[in-house]
Amino acid sequence: MNRRNFIAAVPAAALAGRAFATSRQENPNRDRPDVRGGDRIDGATWASRSAAWGIHGAAATAHPLATLAAIEMLKAGGSAVDAAIAANAVLGFGEPISCGVGGDCFVLMWDPAQKKVLGLNGSGRSPKSLSLAEQRKRAGAKGLINSFGAVSVSVPGAVDAWWTLHGKFGKLPWKDLFQPAIRHAEEGAPIVQNVAYYVGGSQRTFSKPESHIEEIENFNSVWVKDGKTPREGEIFRNPLLAKTYRLIAEGGGRAFYEGEIADRIEAYFKRIGGWMTKADLAAHHTEWVEPRTVNYRGTDVWGLPPNSQGLVTLQALNIMEQFDLRGMGFQSAAAIHHSVEAKRLAFEDRARFYADPTFYKQPTDWLLTKDYARERARLIRPDRILNPVYPGQAPSHGDTTYFTVADQDGMMVSQIQSNYRGMGSGLMPDGLGFMFQNRGEMFALTDGHPNLYAPGKRPFQTIIPGFATRDGQPLMSFGVMGGDMQPQGQAQIVSNIVDFDLGLQEAGDSPRWHHDGGHEPTGEALDVLGTLNLETGVPAATQKALADMGWRLGPSPGVYGGYEAIQRHPGRYAAATEMRKDGAALAY
Repeated sequence: MNRRNFIAAVPAAALAGRAFATSRQENPNRDRPDVRGGDRIDGATWASRSAAWGIHGAAATAHPLATLAAIEMLKAGGSAVDAAIAANAVLGFGEPISCGVGGDCFVLMWDPAQKKVLGLNGSGRSPKSLSLAEQRKRAGAKGLINSFGAVSVSVPGAVDAWWTLHGKFGKLPWKDLFQPAIRHAEEGAPIVQNVAYYVGGSQRTFSKPESHIEEIENFNSVWVKDGKTPREGEIFRNPLLAKTYRLIAEGGGRAFYEGEIADRIEAYFKRIGGWMTKADLAAHHTEWVEPRTVNYRGTDVWGLPPNSQGLVTLQALNIMEQFDLRGMGFQSAAAIHHSVEAKRLAFEDRARFYADPTFYKQPTDWLLTKDYARERARLIRPDRILNPVYPGQAPSHGDTTYFTVADQDGMMVSQIQSNYRGMGSGLMPDGLGFMFQNRGEMFALTDGHPNLYAPGKRPFQTIIPGFATRDGQPLMSFGVMGGDMQPQGQAQIVSNIVDFDLGLQEAGDSPRWHHDGGHEPTGEALDVLGTLNLETGVPAATQKALADMGWRLGPSPGVYGGYEAIQRHPGRYAAATEMRKDGAALAY
């Protein structure tokens, strides 16, 4: 029985009433902090599952259909790059709260032919016709760029990143990579839990007058029916996105920047009084960049340089390495305290030094030295919180999807793609079915700031893929989604594996912390102490000890990111996925 006939054969009574899952807010049985998950017979007692193992290839994404698409491409003889592009296209349909062709893309990958880690920066620039004076004129009450609307839109870099990757490492025909996404967008697929939750939140946000969005009719026409967004399990279709994917599949990656799609984008921004033009799109090109690395207790951890925040993970690990975290104990107050302080110090440097290197020369080499890490580590006290906290003195920082794929030739792709805050800017171009990112919000408007807004400049970027090698061989491609959680989460994953010997899945299932506060790359100064958010799984004794130390604690559900990873072992792969998301990890 085919899919359509199966759906038609389901009794109507089965589709009514309780056919779709209720939210946590609607069902008290789903909001019981005193209830924990079931007991595992082996592995960590708190782990959600074990890793998926295979010898030919593996994929881990935040949506089951995207993981399946990646495996399909691998089985068809495609490379890890082919599979990653196919997965990303499906994610743009199935997980639009995090990514899509209206956003940017960054990649770290292992090339088995060159036996090295490669880096790719697929981030776009601000519109040439949008001036600093105009941005300041339209700034919010805090003197910051608005989070939504046309002022927050920068050129989407994802499609050209895919095109660049495929040109160098693709094996399958370009058009074949989009067929799973086109099929799902045309036929429809059930909405998964997190997407249903966040689309509903986006609709409420976009509808507020204070969001300053020029128009939301296009969003409502795609996502809101009878005044409601889809619930978990409801079938959603997006034929407009399917049409866009067909244009890209048939015309190549540059069709997004120089063809019918670009014409429609320019006409849309002209209609709503925005600034993006076809010339802005045509000028965009992806860049291969040299990734940076630090050694953390024998493991080489890699990150992308600015305008990405990839160096934050490396800086934090350099500082954490100065302390015996293993001796302090897994999930102990001491281990968390020292790690959070390392994060705070690294984030102050992020706010001070990270920006588009075309406009500002960062002191990257100095920031990553072990000597500088030791200098910063000496500021940390074991029994009290560092206050105030400042960036170092150099000599003369939403929503995101991460995924990873590995193939039988040993290629491993660590890829992250995002629309930034929520679904993005709130703006969907006429007839194209996708939303533009709001990365432009991340510029500063303060004179003299390295990240000061300028036309044609790339904003500071939060999205960062992760990669680790050991003894010159690939060890792990991994990532943690979610704005400023990404470097915090990456450092915790590395520490869980290196310091505490956790397995790949256990490292992600382990309870996490997230710290907010300090200075932002936008120039905004948040509360210096901030809030240390702890998942409920952090031991009660640890939580009490941290509170006694002076940390302001909070739960903040939803800020702890989403994790996907693949680990290379001799002749096989292990793949892990995130229990906090809707994804799947498969290997074969």
